[in-house]
Amino acid sequence: MRLKVSKSKNAASLYVIKSIYNSKTQSNSSKIVEKLGTEAELREKLNGADPYKWAKEYIKELNKKEKEEKREVLVKYSPAKIIDKDEQRSFNGGYLFLQKIYHELGLHKICNRISKKYKFDFDLNSILSRLIYSRVIFPASKLKTFKLSSKFIEQPNFDLHQIYRALEVIAKETDFIQAALYNNSLKVSKRNTGVLYYDCTNYFFEIEQEDGIKQYGPSKEHRPNPIVQMGLFMDGDGIPLAFSINRGNTNEQLTLKPLEKKILSDFELSKFVVCTDAGLASLDNRKFNDKDERAFITTQSIKKLKKHLKEWALDSEGWQLSNDMKIYDISALDHEKDKDKIFYKERWIKENGLEQRLVVTYSLKYRDYQRKIRNSQIERAQKTIDTNPTKIKKHNQNDYKRFIEKINITRDGEVAKKEIYNIDLDLISKEEAYDGFYGVCTNLEDDVSEIIKVNHRRWEIEECFRIMKSEFKARPVYLSRDDRIEAHFTTCFISLIIYRLLEKKLEEKFTCDEIISGLKNMNFYEIKGEGYIPTYTRTDLTDALHEAFDFRTDYQIVNTRQMKKIFKITKS
Repeated sequence: MRLKVSKSKNAASLYVIKSIYNSKTQSNSSKIVEKLGTEAELREKLNGADPYKWAKEYIKELNKKEKEEKREVLVKYSPAKIIDKDEQRSFNGGYLFLQKIYHELGLHKICNRISKKYKFDFDLNSILSRLIYSRVIFPASKLKTFKLSSKFIEQPNFDLHQIYRALEVIAKETDFIQAALYNNSLKVSKRNTGVLYYDCTNYFFEIEQEDGIKQYGPSKEHRPNPIVQMGLFMDGDGIPLAFSINRGNTNEQLTLKPLEKKILSDFELSKFVVCTDAGLASLDNRKFNDKDERAFITTQSIKKLKKHLKEWALDSEGWQLSNDMKIYDISALDHEKDKDKIFYKERWIKENGLEQRLVVTYSLKYRDYQRKIRNSQIERAQKTIDTNPTKIKKHNQNDYKRFIEKINITRDGEVAKKEIYNIDLDLISKEEAYDGFYGVCTNLEDDVSEIIKVNHRRWEIEECFRIMKSEFKARPVYLSRDDRIEAHFTTCFISLIIYRLLEKKLEEKFTCDEIISGLKNMNFYEIKGEGYIPTYTRTDLTDALHEAFDFRTDYQIVNTRQMKKIFKITKS
């Protein structure tokens, strides 16, 4: 490091600069480490002393500290000496990247406000942060999370019973946490709240007795256990916005309006488009978003349209392409030339006092995809008939066994001695008639291509649920009290926000499995009094993490002073 003086007409400014070597371009450049101030400011601050002499001494001290940090470390080990009993020597440092986002979102300040309100004697910030880091890296029960939190370099300072006390407080303050988190997130990342995606899923418990919000209902996993429902709003960039937990036997269509009303009041949002799937698109929900400055886009089942609308939708004539005045007949399309095109037709309909625009699209690629999935299911159905007919039981509407028909009567009209199974060719023919078609209803007058583009991103909210259920292991839920259950999902929700922001910082170049596995494997071996040796493999992911967060943990050894600096960076 050295002194740089930048002179202008009215002043001279003093800077500490450092030479940086870029291995990619194989060139040197200078980086400003610190601005010391102008000559006049420093002279006043130093009570008339020479600012240049002071600056040189200051930089000399900085270089001395840097040299100490770069000194080689020699450690002696003896093959005859047994390691100390119960001494932990390996620690995880992957959480440091999550910690940086946690503090950028101001969650530590949110915890401080809650702590002042309740005046309890435990460290809520320490507990909440460990629940979140563990949910991403070491997802487990609360008991196991307490034990696993000692794996992080910075050790926890709470007891197990305090985790359960903290859950009770988190449940009481979940609305405040969500609203404060949204406001703080605006300082971290631009939020695309012009489009909000809503979906609902459920989580099961490893119990059989209904109690409180744990009630029997239609389980997404088709399990015979009590469930709770989670409604989730996500913004247009895939970042979770707000959530609610409802009783397991609640009709999911009734969960949208209460949570949306919270967003309108607590988040001070008023102008947005709500995008949902057909299962959540009740007439009441559509009407609710057909006023003020709100709008809706929702999928529409072609099969469930009224007869005249279904005939219009499936008619091969009258189709268009965006920015094209020509009218197409989809029965005459060229599979090679037209495979990647999306054709559409539209009309306004008015039913039960609601006027909405029905848009139907057709794609050869989507048709081929649906047929590929169906053919695979038919093969499974035939294999089941041939090898294991006892497996044929009740099934849901999308199960491959729907293609198996059971015959109890012979061709002569006699009662068969045993059940006969065949592939239901009539059902296959009926389903094929809808291949390639996709319906959407909206009250927007935007270009069809924009409406399709918005609706296409619904897969991201489904991915949010998949991450929570699979990678974060949010189910089965092992808690019993309603307040602790809600707190559990609050921590899962915050974890998902932090994870999504991490993905965004990494420019979505890595898969969920790569990111979480990478963080989990970022372990360090502690050398007492010296520092931490990385034991993980340096990869493209670890390089991207260090570049995105502007600190590095992949030196041959990170000395104690450097690690303390990293702690400070992640908490600033």
